[in-house]
Amino acid sequence: MRKKVTVVGAGNVGASCALNIAHKELADVVLVDIVEGVPQGKGLDILESGPVEGYDVTVTGVNEYGPTTNSDIVVITAGLARKPGMSRDDLLLANYEVVKSATEQVAKHSPNAILILVTNPLDAMCWTAYRVSKFPRNRIIGMAGVLDTARFRTFIAHELNVSVENVTAVVLGGHGDTMVPVVRLTSVAGIPLTELMDQATIDRLVERTRTGGAEIVKYLKTGSAYYAPSAAAVEMVESILKDKKKVLPCAACLEGEYGVKGLFVGVPVKLGAGGIEKIYEIQLTSDEKAALAKSSGAVQELVDVLKKKIS
Repeated sequence: MRKKVTVVGAGNVGASCALNIAHKELADVVLVDIVEGVPQGKGLDILESGPVEGYDVTVTGVNEYGPTTNSDIVVITAGLARKPGMSRDDLLLANYEVVKSATEQVAKHSPNAILILVTNPLDAMCWTAYRVSKFPRNRIIGMAGVLDTARFRTFIAHELNVSVENVTAVVLGGHGDTMVPVVRLTSVAGIPLTELMDQATIDRLVERTRTGGAEIVKYLKTGSAYYAPSAAAVEMVESILKDKKKVLPCAACLEGEYGVKGLFVGVPVKLGAGGIEKIYEIQLTSDEKAALAKSSGAVQELVDVLKKKIS
């Protein structure tokens, strides 16, 4: 029996997720959206690509959650996208309601599912899903670090004119302007980045990584990134469904790791059939610890706003 993955939100990110999952033949896909006709049309379009692309899975578009029952993984992409000049934080309260509603339906229809959150502001939306679903922390995972690391690797590879496959990087912290690219642990085919670039160049690429999402929003003007975010989410889906046990940077609920408690923060985790199977706690320098504490503090501020709203 094939696995089932539900994607909540049939916008650019959700539809791209559905297409990538189908293209890799990872699972049958249910695409859910509140707008009548949109998930049905996009789902059918993806399904009809199968004979050409050579994949053979079912893609179903729906407006209600009945067909999502007993999903193995649910990817939540639904929510408002950023517009130029809008920070991820501006999205907080609006997207809280979207994620809360979706999570309630997921918990009802797929109580054993693993949830992957993509909706921004990512870390706060993970906290929302964790609180609403009451799922164990290993089954709530945020897609952030995979994307942020991909951006950092891309910029490094282009700067050095080398293959992105040779670039290894680690990005910690919240998904936003305070994220922490760990330069000390970044290398090209094992060569430390600090031996290949001067500090000014490294600082420029770190800053570009931190503002990578805003850079794309500025170009698009009427939307935000979706190809790379969906590819990152699907890498996580694949590692879980195939029990590949990839070590990827993801937003995980920390309960004392890195000195953080009760918050979702980006850290390296092992992703397998059980969801997050291990959280890796890296020994950080004092500067890195300070940067991570600052990033965690930014996440805490958002969660505090939500707690105040809920109470």
